[in-house]
Amino acid sequence: MIQEELRPILESIRRKALKHGIKNLSLDRIGNYDDIPVDVLMKYLQTNEELVEKTLELEREKFMEIFVEFNFEGMNAIDILMIVSKEVSKKFIEVSPSITHQLNDLFPEIYHNHVEKRIQFISDKIRINLTKGISQGMYRSDLSIELIARLYISRLIDIHNPDYFPPEEFSFKTLFDQMFESFVRSVATPEGLAYYDQKRDVIRF
Repeated sequence: MIQEELRPILESIRRKALKHGIKNLSLDRIGNYDDIPVDVLMKYLQTNEELVEKTLELEREKFMEIFVEFNFEGMNAIDILMIVSKEVSKKFIEVSPSITHQLNDLFPEIYHNHVEKRIQFISDKIRINLTKGISQGMYRSDLSIELIARLYISRLIDIHNPDYFPPEEFSFKTLFDQMFESFVRSVATPEGLAYYDQKRDVIRF
C-alpha cells in the first residue's frame, strides 16, 4: 500500500508526467517544482526507478479502490460493469497512451511487471462478472468465459498502443468507452441488452 503522505505527492507527479512527459521527470528535476515536498518524497524514494514503481503502484491501487468503494454483492452484472466503467473513466481521465509508450521505452522491466499485475487483477474481475452475468441471464450462456476474458484484455492493451490509436487523435476516455460499449453488446442476451440500453439512457439523461 502507498503511504498516505506519499499519495498526494505521487498524484501531483503523475499530472506533471502527463503535461511534461516522462523524460522530463526525475528526482533531481522534481526538486524544481515548488509544490513537491522533496523532503517527504525522499523519505520513501531514492531512485527514479522507485519513483516509477510507486507511481504505477498508485495506478493499480486506484483501480482496486473501485471494488472496495462499491458493494457489488448481489448486484446485476451489467450494473457492475457500468459502475466500474464510469469510475475508470473518472479516475483515469488523465491516462494517456503516449505516457504508457514512454514508460515502456524507458523502464521496460518495471512497466511489464506493472502490466502483468494489472492484467491478472482485471482478468479475475472480468471472469467473475461473466459468470455472474450468465447465471443472471444477462449474458449469453454459450460464451467461453476464458476466451472472452482474454479478448477483453487484448482490447485493453490495444487501446494503449499509439501505433493503432495516436493519442493526439483519441483520448483514453473515448477509447475505453467505445471498448466498453462493444464488449457489452457482444456478450449480452436480448434481455441484458434491453436492460443496458435503458440504464444507459437514464444515466445520460
